Amino acid sequence: MRMIWKLVIFALMVSLFIANIPQKVDASVSVSARGAVLMEQESGRVLFEKDAHTKRRIASITKIMTAILAIESGKMNELVKVSEKATRAEGSSVYLKPGEKIKLKHLVYGLMLRSGNDTAVAIAEHVGGSLDGFVYLMNQKAREIGMLNSHFSNPHGLDDHENHYSTAYDMALLTRYAMHNKTYQKIAGTKKYKAPNPTESWDREWKNKNRLLTKYKYTTGGKTGYTKRAKRTLVSTATKGDMNLIAVTLNASDDWNDHIAMYENGFKTFDMAEVLSKGKIDIKTNKIFRKHLYLKKTIAYPATNEEMNLFSIKYKLNKPGEDWNNTEHNGEAVGKAQVFLDGKVVSETPIYYQGDPDKKKGIFDSLKDIFLSLIGVRLNG
Repeated sequence: MRMIWKLVIFALMVSLFIANIPQKVDASVSVSARGAVLMEQESGRVLFEKDAHTKRRIASITKIMTAILAIESGKMNELVKVSEKATRAEGSSVYLKPGEKIKLKHLVYGLMLRSGNDTAVAIAEHVGGSLDGFVYLMNQKAREIGMLNSHFSNPHGLDDHENHYSTAYDMALLTRYAMHNKTYQKIAGTKKYKAPNPTESWDREWKNKNRLLTKYKYTTGGKTGYTKRAKRTLVSTATKGDMNLIAVTLNASDDWNDHIAMYENGFKTFDMAEVLSKGKIDIKTNKIFRKHLYLKKTIAYPATNEEMNLFSIKYKLNKPGEDWNNTEHNGEAVGKAQVFLDGKVVSETPIYYQGDPDKKKGIFDSLKDIFLSLIGVRLNG
């Protein structure tokens, strides 16, 4: 009997001990995808991942890169003469005709909404001068963005090259970059689009293949993809309140629900914490900088309830020279503010200097300047 009581007491002690251990937030999500990631757009923080850095085939989500390069080319209003090679592209098509002339802008809509492989080739030939030239631009942009585990071999994502791959994380980076472009935002989030059809009496009308735009109310855009070897791939974006999220799934049998599950968990588990506000900052520093420092932007970072008290800020300032002039350095970056979460740097922003405004001259000063000027004229001649 005494042994039984000892076991009961021990069990109670263990349960009380476990109850008092700080519990980590369970941010796990069950997804069908082989590779997946959920990223907060502004900060780039990864809120959920599953094998996110493994290189995989990506199918038509390749076209996000094709679209942003077309948009950034500055040629959106130029007419593109469609080559016969473009019309022979396999797979999904908007049925372009050889020799027809169509604005690059319309081709990008056909690319993103209907996943036209013919539009991808036509865009590549016009923007890059050739398919090879465009592929060079794709890989150059990938390096600029920091897509370290990606390589592009075509503008559409078809399985015609072995050396064409990316990762869930890299595709989130690409989408984060693209979503800073308002034209891309508009196109990726368009549900229906009409484009002129020069050889017919009726316009082309394209409906977006991204079912999340109607299936999940917070969706703002994205791109679908599928090939036999890549299987289903999907990139989408969603906004709820002040939080903007990016979801990517590669090789997923149930991608629509994968994305919804990741979004719901992300919106539920994290909030945007305003760690630093733009405007003047009042910190202890030298006399020259005191009351003259400001931030140009607000720093917000996604965090769980348990993380809200783990933020800290450090200010690093340059030393002003002995000949520092208040007005000469207006608007100049003189240091940076670093945001730490649980001791790790998660964001930083420049600190700028604003000197005293020039004092307006009074009537006496103006008359004095005129008098000195007249004297100067006389002295010089």
